[in-house]
Amino acid sequence: MDLQETVDELVASGREAGLQVAAYQGGRLLVEAYAGVPGPGTLVHAFSVGKGCTATLVHVLAERGLLEYDAPVARYWPAFGAHGKAGITVRHALTHTAGIPQLPRALTGAELCDWEHMCGVVAGLRPLWEPGTASGYHGWTYGWILGETVRRATGLTPGQALREYVTEPLGIGDELYFGLPADRLARVAPLVEGGWEAYLAGLPSGAPFVRLVAPNRGLWTTATLANRPAYLMADLPACATTTARAAARTGRRGGLPGHAREARAGRGAGRAGGLPGLPGLARLGPRTVLHAVAVAVHPGAVAPARRPDGPARVLAADRSGGPRLRGVLADAHAAGRRRHRERGDGQSEGRGQGSVQRAHGGTSGALRRGPR
Repeated sequence: MDLQETVDELVASGREAGLQVAAYQGGRLLVEAYAGVPGPGTLVHAFSVGKGCTATLVHVLAERGLLEYDAPVARYWPAFGAHGKAGITVRHALTHTAGIPQLPRALTGAELCDWEHMCGVVAGLRPLWEPGTASGYHGWTYGWILGETVRRATGLTPGQALREYVTEPLGIGDELYFGLPADRLARVAPLVEGGWEAYLAGLPSGAPFVRLVAPNRGLWTTATLANRPAYLMADLPACATTTARAAARTGRRGGLPGHAREARAGRGAGRAGGLPGLPGLARLGPRTVLHAVAVAVHPGAVAPARRPDGPARVLAADRSGGPRLRGVLADAHAAGRRRHRERGDGQSEGRGQGSVQRAHGGTSGALRRGPR
């Protein structure tokens, strides 16, 4: 079964309501397919896929000398150094070891979208552990720590910097956003809740996600939040609204002029956005063969990392077609390598990347572990 047939079958069977798939090899689009959505240019809010995009932006800025991985964040943003945070580095932020994943319990969704307010909140946090000595998912705070650092270093908002340094050079300026322009809202596939919110509601009160990362329902990464225009338009670099091909393109090894050597070598950011199990934007090392990103609109079909009825899993196996798609993408990748060898075009290494994007109903970035 080829890729398009697989995508069509997944939607026809009801396992997916909508799907986009794209894979690049050697900088060229290898395969693209979609079903259940108007087209490959339909935008989907992908929540934490944005972290990989933010990491890519930081890598580019680092290579251009605008940021340094081991520089304290407070070098760029002095107020951040208060309350024991003076030693937190850009590297700590990228690798989720900064020690400040928590948000105030009384924080509202409206405040979440207020950049200046949230930077003040983050600057006022105290580390829960000595930075660099442990890791914990900085589900929301990741975006303000690195986003404000980017803003101070470039003079641009995170969304403007993403466009100038990443998406425009890659030709995807109209397909990947931290905050959507108002005139792009009509292109977004609405999310439909698929079980993720119920899963969060069932977590014990002491679980890190509901105790620290998103301590009230207004901050949960649900379809309700993602379908709010004000949220979609807010410049929140912990999240992104994108297409599958843009997510795959952003992960392209060497895809940007001056793309960070340290990132390509698999150093610097650890998992390039701190999302364990997100190979599409996380593993930029020289041994990477095929990158795959699933950005989901169906939280019941994609992640959480652990469910009450089963062990941890990268891609939830209950209804998702992700494992099958990964197999099809791998087959397509192998076929592409054979074609390159036959043509003798020097692409025999066959490094590439792919993106599986769902328009299925719900929330949460996928092919990753973690609460978002």
